[in-house]
Amino acid sequence: MNAKWALYANLSLLVLFPLVWAAPLLRAGLLPLFGLAEISVVSGIGALWEEAPVLAVLVALFALVAPYAKTLTLAAVQLGWLQEKPVWLTWLGRLAMADVFLIALYIVAIKGVGLGRVEVAWGLYAFTALIILSLVLTYLTPDPARGKQGALP
Repeated sequence: MNAKWALYANLSLLVLFPLVWAAPLLRAGLLPLFGLAEISVVSGIGALWEEAPVLAVLVALFALVAPYAKTLTLAAVQLGWLQEKPVWLTWLGRLAMADVFLIALYIVAIKGVGLGRVEVAWGLYAFTALIILSLVLTYLTPDPARGKQGALP
């Protein structure tokens, strides 16, 4: 991949992440008779804040801070502002994927109980795609100190 296009793709994540944070991840309702409420990353964190502030902070770190920090750090590497890829860069991407895993776990748990109805919305696919794109861009960006691709040593 051309380094310039990788930089543009990475910088586009700075705009796309906030868009998918507001996009509907799930549509959930108590019983099939009632309407479904749309849940986004932002609304989910807001609802968690009222019930479990510590969990809300953890989800915010995984869903908001980790992907954004990773994107900004990778941009610094791509622009030559950092002389080498930080070792923790790959771990930030994995933390961002933890959020997608939690959402999938909630879907399975709610469907297993059988009382509620949960439908996956387009925002979950978009959020997952952006996280995967971010992971791929991290892997494809060469480490200036080592002169090779790959985030793993």
